[in-house]
Amino acid sequence: MWAPLLRLQEALGPEAELVVVGGAVRDELLGRPHSDWDLATRLMPRAVMDRARAAGLKAIPTGLQHGTVTVILEERPIEITTFRSDGDYLDGRHPESVRLGVSLEEDLSRRDFTINAMALPVGGGDLVDPFGGRADLAARTLRAVGDPLLRFAEDGLRTLRACRFAAQLGFEVEAATLAAIPERLAVARKVAAERVLTELTKLLCGAEPQRGLDLLAETGLLDLWLPELRPMLGCGQNRHHRWDVWRHALEVVRRVPADPGLRWAALLHDAGKPAARTLGPDGEVRFHGHEAGSLLLVTAILERLKAARALRDDVLALVRHHGTHPTAEWSEAACRRFLRRLAEDGLEVARWGAFRLADQQAKGMDGEAREHGHAAIMARLEAVAAAAPPLTVRALALDGAALMALTGRPGGPWLGELQRDLLEAVIEDPGLNTPETLASLVRQRP
Repeated sequence: MWAPLLRLQEALGPEAELVVVGGAVRDELLGRPHSDWDLATRLMPRAVMDRARAAGLKAIPTGLQHGTVTVILEERPIEITTFRSDGDYLDGRHPESVRLGVSLEEDLSRRDFTINAMALPVGGGDLVDPFGGRADLAARTLRAVGDPLLRFAEDGLRTLRACRFAAQLGFEVEAATLAAIPERLAVARKVAAERVLTELTKLLCGAEPQRGLDLLAETGLLDLWLPELRPMLGCGQNRHHRWDVWRHALEVVRRVPADPGLRWAALLHDAGKPAARTLGPDGEVRFHGHEAGSLLLVTAILERLKAARALRDDVLALVRHHGTHPTAEWSEAACRRFLRRLAEDGLEVARWGAFRLADQQAKGMDGEAREHGHAAIMARLEAVAAAAPPLTVRALALDGAALMALTGRPGGPWLGELQRDLLEAVIEDPGLNTPETLASLVRQRP
């Protein structure tokens, strides 16, 4: 990507003082892959547009009031922002005004953390690092630029970003920065739900999500945005579990693939356990019916965070089926019925299996035996699925039109009932799924 940036540097001229800033610099120094390249310049926005266009580049005035111009480089949008300082933050998210034409160091001073407050000159030169970001990278430390109380008072999202970066990078949050987060919960409360969801999802999909989740609990951010999960902390389980409900959930999150649906489901799948916890006469802890409670909490939480329907449906499907444990005693028909239920929820058996394996491993007990049993279950389910049995009414050898013609009846509720009965029959015996056999079954009905 540096070659196109050099072309842009040439178009804008050496006096532009064009630099790469923010997360791209951090990730370059860490050797992490990234796709965003934010640039900053001494030039005013109109000059950026004029010079870019004169060089044959497309320039779009995406945010002139904030000093930002977007230039299209090799079909990729690159934001270029004039060095600026911010005015007062009155809404806890955005500055009321900006002042353009400041120095690069003053521009960097308004940023959230030292590891994000560095700049690399595009045309070559030394790293610009006025706040010790490179040293903090080496120490794997997340530190606010300047006074953390001030940084978090300006923008409430920064408190959550601290936890997110800790999860993504595996960094420790510096003591003063960490201590400032509980002091700024009132500002954090102002952040829009959609932004909270984005940050939480990035946190969950980080390399060390358990680190970020523990920080949420420690700082009070969990109570602010996911209060339903607080009872999971310290909620003891039974002899089949090594950890309490919270630690078990964090273990599942850590073990499932870094996919938003899987990670959200891992966090929330046992959220209903604290309310369902009972102690039997034998002294054994039980959680009867916790799955239904978890589904209610998942729905409430993801609706409050304004999650997209696709994410909500995915998480609900995973949580709905996490308590199903096929055994060697299941018949082939029972396996097909389970596959049908997964199909009805749009859930592939491999995805369900990945979630179940993490859940089994995160019990922390009898790991080898559990993994062996899970592998046997998956082999059987996958063998049944590979035979492509009919699992939906669409797979029936007679469609709705054929059934209406056969019975001489117009469509109505009876048709859906008939299709469900026929599907149940062919799931029990897939060999029945031929036009002739289904027609015979229809004629035998009273």
